[in-house]
Amino acid sequence: MFKIGCHLSASKGFLNMGKEAVSIGANTFQFFTRNPRGGKAKPIDKKDIEDFIAFATEHNFAKILAHAPYTLNACSADAGIREFAFNTMKDDIARMEHIPGNLYNFHPGSHVGQGIEKGIELISDMLNRILTPDITTTILLETMAGKGSEVGSRLQELREIIDRVELKDKMGVCLDTCHINDAGYDVVGNLDGVLEEFDKVIGIEKLCAIHINDSKNPFESHKDRHEKIGEGHIGTEAFERIINHPKLKDLPFLLETPNELDGYAEEIRLLKSLYK
Repeated sequence: MFKIGCHLSASKGFLNMGKEAVSIGANTFQFFTRNPRGGKAKPIDKKDIEDFIAFATEHNFAKILAHAPYTLNACSADAGIREFAFNTMKDDIARMEHIPGNLYNFHPGSHVGQGIEKGIELISDMLNRILTPDITTTILLETMAGKGSEVGSRLQELREIIDRVELKDKMGVCLDTCHINDAGYDVVGNLDGVLEEFDKVIGIEKLCAIHINDSKNPFESHKDRHEKIGEGHIGTEAFERIINHPKLKDLPFLLETPNELDGYAEEIRLLKSLYK
C-alpha cells in the first residue's frame, strides 16, 4: 500500500482532516499540534478523536504525523525559550497519546552560536526529561538543510542525539527530501549511497517517515525552500526512484509543498501514477 498524504489544517478537527485526506486520494496526513508559530493548543475533543479513529480504521489509514511548532527550539541559548520547548513538547506528546501509536516530528533546533555539541546536549537532555516508558508515540528528529546554526543537517548529529537519549526505542527520524538535498546528500544522483550512509550512521530501522518535497534551490544550497513535485531541482524522475526504493516504499510520505488542497490532490495523483 502506498502511504501518501499532505499537510492539513487541524482547526476543524481530526475527523475533518481524515475526510479531507480521503477526498484527495490520501490515506494519511500531517498537521501542526498548535499554531506553527507557537501558542496554546485547542482543547482535546474526545468525540472527534473517537470518530476519527473509527474513520481511519475503516479507510485503512497509515500512521499520522503531528508536527511541532517552528518556534520550538530545544537548544536555544535562552533558558526561557528552552523551557517553552520542553512544556510544548511534553503537552504535545500527552495529547498525541489520545491517538496511540502515531508519530510526532520536530526540528531539532538552532544552537545560535553555542556550537553543535552544546546543541546536541541540550536537545537530548530535553528529550530525556520528557520521554517515559509508557509513551506509544514515536518522536522523530527531522533532517535539516543546514541554514544558519541548525542542528541536524548531518546524519551524525542526529545519531549523537539518539545516542544520548535513554529511551532510544521511542526515537526515530523523518527524512525531508528538500532538506537533505539542500544539506548536500545526493538523493538525485546517488540515492542508494545516501541510504547506505543513513543505515551505517543511524540505522535504517530508525527511518519512520518521509517529507516529500521538491527544492527551489540547487544541491547543497543550505536554503530550505520547498517546491512542488517535479518543479524544483530534485525532479520527477528522482521522486519516482525515491517512492519505489525498497528501503523507503513502505514508509508514509507527507507532502509539504506550496499548495492548496487541489494542488495536493494533483501531486498525489502524480505520485500514485509513479508508484509500482
